[in-house]
Amino acid sequence: MQKLLHSLLPALLLAIPAAGHAASPSAAPRLLSTLSLGGPGGWDYLSFDAPHRHLFVSRGDRVLVIDVDQQKQIGTIAGTAGVHGIAIADDLQRGFTSNGRDASVTEFDLGSFRTLATISGTGENPDAIVYDPPSHHVLTFNGRSRTASVIDPAKGAVVATIGLPGKPEFAVSDGAGHVYANIEDRSELVQIDTASSKLLHVWQLSPCESPSGLAIDVSRHRLFSVCDNRKMAITDALDGHLVAIVPIGDGPDAVVFDAAQSMIYSANGESGTITAVHEDDADHFSVAATIPTRTSARTLALDPKLHRLYLSAARFGSTLQPNGRHAMVPDSFGVLVVGQH
Repeated sequence: MQKLLHSLLPALLLAIPAAGHAASPSAAPRLLSTLSLGGPGGWDYLSFDAPHRHLFVSRGDRVLVIDVDQQKQIGTIAGTAGVHGIAIADDLQRGFTSNGRDASVTEFDLGSFRTLATISGTGENPDAIVYDPPSHHVLTFNGRSRTASVIDPAKGAVVATIGLPGKPEFAVSDGAGHVYANIEDRSELVQIDTASSKLLHVWQLSPCESPSGLAIDVSRHRLFSVCDNRKMAITDALDGHLVAIVPIGDGPDAVVFDAAQSMIYSANGESGTITAVHEDDADHFSVAATIPTRTSARTLALDPKLHRLYLSAARFGSTLQPNGRHAMVPDSFGVLVVGQH
């Protein structure tokens, strides 16, 4: 999921409501604050535990735990080498991290943040991770192996491996027996049956290129894939047909759906913006606003109670590292808070 940012210039786009919507500019979400966290390391996914109101932030070899109401860090989950994602299983009171560097999953307690187990044996470079409530299974999507690993937390072990047609990216569960994942290098979307741990369908996402982030509207059976060519592909989750294509910003890497507001938010890391897309009905979508954030803010999580968005971001200088990427300004890492109030 981590991508090379082609531009590190500050974004200058303004938040502009779409024509045809009654909302005034002041009603559009905006950058409210920044929680400075500092420290070394990169980042990837964020996840929000709504019942506990805790935000989990990946930081390379650890996960930071943020109490969003107190606006401060309250814990750290260590020993998560190359962590990408965090899956929340509130019915089990457990969380799970995908540890890309050592092909493992860390299981932790949602209340105490104490590590309970390390589950090894996933495919190489587990990246996206999702909890599927009907099966009570955790699935990791393994970029290098091009597989999905199915974990039974009750057994603390990988119980199945699902072959995929290419490199998987973000994944979501519909809560009704299916998990979906983008296939980045083939511009495809897969549907998995979680009862049998079998691949059911592979659907084309063209004209979407290199899909990464994925979100779902379970009530209307719509999937939202954000793509490298500044497009959001909206797909029917039942039969895979393409419903709509909506323009978004540059460098999207994550997307969330706010069901209460019928709004989809794409984090565009190279533009330094969020594209807010309104779901007018099941088949029609319109850009409602372009919200300035910060260049590098490419992943996000949603607080469904306050309708706030949280994005990881940092500042980068002109110095190039050996890998050709710009060096992060020391201790510039933080979490951006975006909302209406």
